[in-house]
Amino acid sequence: MGIAVENISKQFGSFRAIDQVNLEIKTGSLVALLGPSGSGKSTLLRMIAGLEQPDSGQIWLIGENATKKSVQERHIGFVFQHYALFKHLTVRQNIAFALEIRKAPKSQVSSRVEELLELVQLTGLGDRYPSQLSGGQRQRVALARALAVQPRVLLLDEPFGALDAKVRKELRIWLRQLHHEVQVTTVFVTHDQEEAMEVSDEIVVMNQGRVEQVGTPAQIYDQPATPFVMSFIGPVNVLPANAGILSGNRQVTKSDRIFLRPHDVVIQPNQVEGATLAKIDRIIYLGWEIRVELVLASGQPVNAYLSREMFHQLQLQPGQRVYVKSKQVKIFPAAYAVS
Repeated sequence: MGIAVENISKQFGSFRAIDQVNLEIKTGSLVALLGPSGSGKSTLLRMIAGLEQPDSGQIWLIGENATKKSVQERHIGFVFQHYALFKHLTVRQNIAFALEIRKAPKSQVSSRVEELLELVQLTGLGDRYPSQLSGGQRQRVALARALAVQPRVLLLDEPFGALDAKVRKELRIWLRQLHHEVQVTTVFVTHDQEEAMEVSDEIVVMNQGRVEQVGTPAQIYDQPATPFVMSFIGPVNVLPANAGILSGNRQVTKSDRIFLRPHDVVIQPNQVEGATLAKIDRIIYLGWEIRVELVLASGQPVNAYLSREMFHQLQLQPGQRVYVKSKQVKIFPAAYAVS
């Protein structure tokens, strides 16, 4: 096991940041800690790194109890959101810094730096300063510097959060390829659901200091364990039990809530069995798909996502009365509230 967290808790004053978390991360895997602000994901990452000490519980790294070990003793590479590069040092000097601190032979430092420049696709830029690089290039330098000492574990705290959308997308692909090459156990923090789904082998969904669910991207999306997970991962309609949009003979009680993905909403121009009346309020073109905002006869709003082909086939218009039903839904008790 690469990382094992056992009954970890952490409190800051009256705020409980981490509440008895248990987690296992396989050696060589790429795992995302995903959750909203204040969910505890960065605090958990910092405790794994040794930058914060847990109030209780234990942390194991590569089979060793690291709970009381210093940051240096844990042999971890850490990458921050804002690069934290030395502005007065060149790219090459930034990458070499940790190796020189450890008094590695000059020949070894030089060969390792050149190897990393090639790995992060910055060959030829070693003599530039951070101010002469783009944001994406600076983040690659930060990753190269973290990898220089061949860490047992690589931790990234919102690594692409300071970059624009286009660069973030490019670096997601690059990070996945980089991980395939270096195969170091990697954990990264993000609040971006798409980023977590695209990059990671496994996702740890956190909320209010606890782990809500751990699973592959497909498991998290298709088999959400709680209302929070279903609401946080991808868009969803939350409807009362009497919404009249259930498919099949599903049994619900008055206190139940229906969770329905927009792409599981079926729109028909004519009455069909199991469908309920709705009115199209607004149509929004999103490029590769169309969002249709509907209002049920009960007054409940519902969003549907259609492919461009299906939208043109149906020839829908704002104000049009249609019939809707669901392909599949998830039902949770209302008492199991989304927080």
